[in-house]
Amino acid sequence: MTEQRCKGCWDLGPDDMTKFRAIEEAYRDSCLKWGYKEIRTPTLEYLHLFTSTGTLTPARLNKVYSFLDWDGWSGERVVLRPDGTIPAARLYIGSMEEKVLAKFFYVTNIFMFEETGREKREKWQCGAELIGAGSPLADVELIMLACEVLGKLEIKDVKLKLSHIGLIRGLLKKLDITPAEQDRLFEQILEGNGDALTKLAARSPELEKALPLLLDLKGQSSGFVKNLKVLLVRELPELEPELNDFIAIVDLLDTLECRYQIDITAASGFEYYTGVTFQLFAGDDEVGGGGRYDALIPLMGGKDTPASGFALYVDRLMDLIEAGHPAGSRAHRILLSIDSHDRASVSESFNMARLLRSSGYIAEFSLGAQRPADFRWTLDVRGKAPRFVLTDRTKRKKTEANNADEVLALLGH
Repeated sequence: MTEQRCKGCWDLGPDDMTKFRAIEEAYRDSCLKWGYKEIRTPTLEYLHLFTSTGTLTPARLNKVYSFLDWDGWSGERVVLRPDGTIPAARLYIGSMEEKVLAKFFYVTNIFMFEETGREKREKWQCGAELIGAGSPLADVELIMLACEVLGKLEIKDVKLKLSHIGLIRGLLKKLDITPAEQDRLFEQILEGNGDALTKLAARSPELEKALPLLLDLKGQSSGFVKNLKVLLVRELPELEPELNDFIAIVDLLDTLECRYQIDITAASGFEYYTGVTFQLFAGDDEVGGGGRYDALIPLMGGKDTPASGFALYVDRLMDLIEAGHPAGSRAHRILLSIDSHDRASVSESFNMARLLRSSGYIAEFSLGAQRPADFRWTLDVRGKAPRFVLTDRTKRKKTEANNADEVLALLGH
């Protein structure tokens, strides 16, 4: 009987791991060069971390994997982390809050229940958090960092969509409803139900005039937002700070010649965000997103601290990149053939393989199953002279060598 893997979970074979590592390495390289430092948080977190602050909508909380912690009789309920940002914020509050500026990155898995089992329940993300900076420049830094990684991975047809949660929250404050009703309506909007806001707009004459302008906010330049600001602030002057923030961000993106699409309705799924949000698409596939979440850290018991972040979705990126050779380029691969019954040959072979690896080559011992065509070089190791026979399979040329130094010289070292 074939053992089946758990629904919604996935195995990563050698080719998959090649893609995974390519994404991870490109991401780590960019983050380190931008001054971010790597962190890792536990797979298990306390449930109240995600409920007491109201950071996740009920719809998402209904999908977390939670169970009682059996360590003692406290009755604490724990979860498989459903999010990467909240644990990073917890880490910051617990041990790094004295820092004026904290720049984190991580590669982590998150877990969300999906009842059909056709969608992934375990997902991998490359995340970054910029804590302690509240300027438009900080938001643009994260956007450009994310775009740089996608460029390194040669992802084609990347589209950047911008929205601003602060504008949506500002509209909700104008409605004659309780804070609890505002929260429920905000959750509906995040889940894609924009009609809910349209229906309630009739309660406010200002909203009836301004809402169509805002919901139809779609453009590709800061000038578009500036023109809209003139129209909006007449009816809703309270939105001026958020509009100014939005304009400053798109002004910077224009300066950097970063193409984007403004779409104020493209904010679904962003629970704890308070300012600009962005989504990255490759064709029709959403491959990343993020934004500003200035209220999260104080909600979790920390100081009033500005913060923003993003995540790239590894599983979706893996479908879009080409797989290289699982062990590196063929030009640097060497297949060693030895006589396992000859002690001198075995000893010489392992020493030679160690030197080859330290010189940057991939050295494998022939076990009878490898395809020689996958290797540029083959090396026969013998217990008698000539000790080595190096074959360049590309040039179809064999050369003898008497010691390791001669082999390395033939290889160009």
